[in-house]
Amino acid sequence: MVDRMLSFMTTIAQPLTEETDPHVLAPTDLAALLFGAPWRRYAVLGDSLSVGAGDPTPGYANLGWPARVERVLRMVNPDLAYLNTARVGATTAQALEGQGRRILDFKPDLLHVNSGANDIVRRSPDWERIEAGLREMYRFAAGTGAQLAVFTLGRAFVIPVFADWTERLTRLNDITRKLAAEFDAVLADSEDHPLNDRPNLLSEDKIHFSTSGQAILSTIMVRELAFRVEAAS
Repeated sequence: MVDRMLSFMTTIAQPLTEETDPHVLAPTDLAALLFGAPWRRYAVLGDSLSVGAGDPTPGYANLGWPARVERVLRMVNPDLAYLNTARVGATTAQALEGQGRRILDFKPDLLHVNSGANDIVRRSPDWERIEAGLREMYRFAAGTGAQLAVFTLGRAFVIPVFADWTERLTRLNDITRKLAAEFDAVLADSEDHPLNDRPNLLSEDKIHFSTSGQAILSTIMVRELAFRVEAAS
């Protein structure tokens, strides 16, 4: 009995990997969820979250969430075309101005849009301007005819220099939820997901999610896309 208990304790003490992570589904399982998905032109617009930037985590493939979602979509539709125009540090306005033309030319049928993280890294955010800028981006994105998708920001994303950061993030996520509903975007809500409580979630910069977090984000997004596919069938 004692040996069996020690064996169990040793097992649960092992670091998580993609294969053992309860919040990460294997690519084949995710592809099964998206069986029948119509999307063949997948594009991503935005900032470092849209890039999928983050440090490697032992036991996890060194891939950001967009590349993981692309991999799954390609398993469903092998002729998938993919474009990621995202740039680290881009505000919503900069993303729209610097990336919009390429997105239009690509003609996506599934388009991930910016969550606005860099819009609130200001001494005094102008919330009316922030919401107006995000709305303009959603209008542009909806004009492509693509199914839109977006994340809320995880609460583990913190900029300590701003004492009111938690309030800023909550307010920005509320705007994202409102616009996602208004423009019928697939919303992957990561603000209160258990991944935010992981001690190894953040990269060395203490801002971007490591690849363990990226793996979870991709699972969250694919699950939400799958709900949309199921609803349309």
